[in-house]
Amino acid sequence: MNTCPSFNEYIRQSILNNWNSNALTDYQGQTLQFHDVARKIAKLHIAFQNTGIEKGDKIAVCGRNSAHWAVTFLATLTYGAVVVPILHEFNAEQIHNIVNHSGARLLFVGDYIAKEIDPEQMPGLEGILNLPDFSLMMSRSEQLTYAREHLNMMFGSRYPRAFTKEDVAYHEDQPEELALINYTSGTTGFSKGVMLPYRALEGNVGFCIRRLGAYVKAGSAMLDILPMAHMYGLAIEFLFGFCNGCHLFFLNRLPSPTLIAKAFTDVQPALVVSVPLIIEKIIRKRVFPIMQTPRMKLLMAMPVVSKKVKEKICEQVYQAFGGQAYEVIVGGAALSKEVEQFLLSIGFPLTVGYGATECAPLISYRDWTEFAAGSCGCAIDNMEVRIASSDPQNVAGEILTRGQNVMLGYYKNEEATRQALDADGWYHTGDLGTMDDDGNIYIRGRIKNMLLGANGQNIYPEEIEDKLSSMPMVSECLVVQREQKLVALIYPDQDEMMNFSRQELQDIMEQNRLELNQQLPAYCRLTHMELVDSEFQKTPKKSIKRYLYQ
Repeated sequence: MNTCPSFNEYIRQSILNNWNSNALTDYQGQTLQFHDVARKIAKLHIAFQNTGIEKGDKIAVCGRNSAHWAVTFLATLTYGAVVVPILHEFNAEQIHNIVNHSGARLLFVGDYIAKEIDPEQMPGLEGILNLPDFSLMMSRSEQLTYAREHLNMMFGSRYPRAFTKEDVAYHEDQPEELALINYTSGTTGFSKGVMLPYRALEGNVGFCIRRLGAYVKAGSAMLDILPMAHMYGLAIEFLFGFCNGCHLFFLNRLPSPTLIAKAFTDVQPALVVSVPLIIEKIIRKRVFPIMQTPRMKLLMAMPVVSKKVKEKICEQVYQAFGGQAYEVIVGGAALSKEVEQFLLSIGFPLTVGYGATECAPLISYRDWTEFAAGSCGCAIDNMEVRIASSDPQNVAGEILTRGQNVMLGYYKNEEATRQALDADGWYHTGDLGTMDDDGNIYIRGRIKNMLLGANGQNIYPEEIEDKLSSMPMVSECLVVQREQKLVALIYPDQDEMMNFSRQELQDIMEQNRLELNQQLPAYCRLTHMELVDSEFQKTPKKSIKRYLYQ
């Protein structure tokens, strides 16, 4: 493994280079400049030191995105402790499981989480601190209690002539040193604590700075919508943004479509990092209805006029994302082919990347100007990708990757580590894909989702769902197998279904089934459509939890 620069040096240099610039803002709330962040980091370091926290100790943080969440994360890394980010969407039992499994000594929590958790269920914790003001919620340590009560005095004694750039000094991390543990699930028996070293963080952030830094300048605005406890939002929106000197805005409330739309307009981010659900909702609700009108269809059929119409539509869609983004990067789950093809046809700056928590997360990416439709880019710098197939261009095989971004393994789970990482260092992603001559990767689906037809044919439900999701009245869908027969579960469009009876809805779905089956090989055809009454339960990446519906 190639040695890489100290990751904490990225943080230090960004603070020094952007000392008096805005760094972190809670949307419609307070703003911290880079020197404010440095002061808060220094205070937390004093608290850690006087509590007896040592290098390598675990510190957990759980709450909605916020400036203080970011400060806590940065303070933990730059102290040399191991940060354990926990998704705020996990329930109390899941949070207890992760805190206990990781052996965290301290837990920082947001307001909502503080009301849900039970300190008695986390006996190893020495203290719980509130993210909004770093006040003590619970302490089992006299050292911690004293340090928190006398923190301002301690800070003043250490820096009697004011805190300056010369006082910014951080832990010198080593490439293979453990930086954070990211849990893929909070459920007992299913939790996998992904151990990510500093080299993996540097691999992701360094790549983004090299490839995007020329277009996303220091001082540019970025909007952090994705949960920072998930590696996609953490690495690309937060860590890249901060280390690149950007001004980060955090949606520290439930990100409703209305709030997201207003935030895009207000913040005007220089880069948009999104999951497919956000993009698809904007396009399906705002753009597609206009495109289906008789007048628009007529205009689109006229070549000269069509070009101007596409330019106007592209500008309107672009403005919906703030009107300043170099590109919109989509990842975390599969983007609808219909939506992707439409955006590319109007010249929208779209690209699709691919990654995994185990790679912190980037595996592949390509700039929007080079992006190949239907792909998820090429292997990024310092990463290799190969397809475990006799014919990688035509026959799907498991996607394998190795390089700087790959994890150390799963925390306290050697068996799962052996299954994921082979002797040659290849990480087995569990995804099926193909690769063309240019290195573009095309994902077919997950190995565990693949279904077997009656005659042994491989069926990829994601490909059927992609076609089905673009059909009338379908808001969400899932293809499952029952007694060797394929059935589609449909959550209908709630805005449209008011105009139809249940029987009429079922008739529409049956028509969808017949039309869809004409596009599919015989062994992939659906035998039945089943309406469901509520949205499918989803992961933090907004992909459906399939195992609940099998």
